[in-house]
Amino acid sequence: MPELPEVETVRRGLAPVMEGQRIIRADVNRPDLRWPFPEGMVDRLTGRQVLRLRRRSKYILADLQGDETLLVHLGMSGRMTVSGDPLGRFVRDHPAAQKHDHVVLHMENGARITFNDPRRFGAMDLFDTTSAGECRLLAGLGPEPLGNDFHEQHLIEAFRNRRTPVKSALLDQKIVAGLGNIYVCEALYRGRVSPRRLAGKIAAHRVAALVPIIRQVLQDAIDAGGSSLRDFRQADGELGYFQHSFDVYGREGASCRTAECTGSILRITQSGRSSFYCAQCQR
Repeated sequence: MPELPEVETVRRGLAPVMEGQRIIRADVNRPDLRWPFPEGMVDRLTGRQVLRLRRRSKYILADLQGDETLLVHLGMSGRMTVSGDPLGRFVRDHPAAQKHDHVVLHMENGARITFNDPRRFGAMDLFDTTSAGECRLLAGLGPEPLGNDFHEQHLIEAFRNRRTPVKSALLDQKIVAGLGNIYVCEALYRGRVSPRRLAGKIAAHRVAALVPIIRQVLQDAIDAGGSSLRDFRQADGELGYFQHSFDVYGREGASCRTAECTGSILRITQSGRSSFYCAQCQR
């Protein structure tokens, strides 16, 4: 499932052709994805200007004229791609319709935004922009890891007396929003912290050190256009490249990349998810 860097990469790709532009037509080709589309979705989108595109956790949020916000979740296999872009950044010709093109937004500048999702685990919803905090998908989310509210003291307090593994704690969206399995594995490796360690048993200075490491891992991934392991594509249809820089994720049995380390990457299962780490480097 796309994590924060992938979602942010898509948002940045969509923004130049959507922000300030009006949706002149919305094609909704089925009644639902992961759950039913909101009532009157076509009428509520058609004719609306996109005022701003932003991201919250793993969701893309399009603030529309009329104080409604379109929420988009890519799910496991969802893609939002652009064609016909007048800025020349994307393929100019609109491709033929595909079987899994579930929602298509036709913009007034000639661009077409297509949401394609073969597995249909993605989602779209509309909610009142002024009451975003009450949206069931956004309520209770922790701070953004790239924002000012995610700082050393926040993480120290969140981990205090917590008896769950640090891997699980960092995946808790109430502690920090948007982190997923890939980037937690990578951050823990850079921080030399074992995913087995209980969050409440890690010294405060080591917890504090994880904050800038998490930020840097995410920024490195965004700079590389995210990670493409199976389905993810950027808004222009290109792959992300951060998967070529993984230190531990998906490298079970490979040699540790730390200089002078003779260990190899191990894989264990935690809460139904694979954790990759070096037992020699990460304590």
